[in-house]
Amino acid sequence: MRFDGRENNQTRNVKFTKNYIKHAKGSVLVEFGDTKVLVCASVEEGKPKWMPKEEKSGWLTAEYSLLPASTNVRCQRERTKLSGRTQEIQRLIGRSLRACIDLEKLGERTITIDADVLQADGGTRVASICGGYVALCELINKLIDEKVLTQNPIIEPIGAISAGICDGEIIVDLCYEEDSNAQADSNIVLTKSGKIIEFQTTAEGEPFTKEQMDEIFKLANSAIQKIINLY
Repeated sequence: MRFDGRENNQTRNVKFTKNYIKHAKGSVLVEFGDTKVLVCASVEEGKPKWMPKEEKSGWLTAEYSLLPASTNVRCQRERTKLSGRTQEIQRLIGRSLRACIDLEKLGERTITIDADVLQADGGTRVASICGGYVALCELINKLIDEKVLTQNPIIEPIGAISAGICDGEIIVDLCYEEDSNAQADSNIVLTKSGKIIEFQTTAEGEPFTKEQMDEIFKLANSAIQKIINLY
């Protein structure tokens, strides 16, 4: 029996509240159980300065932060220097969402995904990715309605989930207590068609087997497809 009574293949209650912020073109409050993340999508005309002038495409980037009271002990705001963890998560969110959008169809524009964790109870990065996709779709739909875009650049939906091995059992959507005691920890990002965008799996203690890795993927894929259906 898991910490909160769930089955091994069962996620926490997942909820998306769209159009959460008045001024953002795309916004959603995403909840994975007690984990709550506010995700907004914004767009600016012009591409990043580092992109070659002859390249006629856009870009998507992401920013992530933990609000001070989001954890059980107050965390400091990262005002001047980002921690390695924050940088890693921002890159993961950006990579994941760039994999689902045709940047050439976006044109010379830059989309920024802002993920602010209001309450952390495990799985904040995968919740941010799922919320990021929902906010991105809202933004794109508005740009199409405004005739800024003539075609939809979204290739296919994506989703993400955490998984791991706890007490020898393979489980999905780890809460904080499970994540803190896992023997293996995974963050998995897949497309709706089951293609892999990210498969981060690390042994925290003893190594795990290929059979266990395959089972992690199987449970994660099933959970992700259910989450995508909630969009």
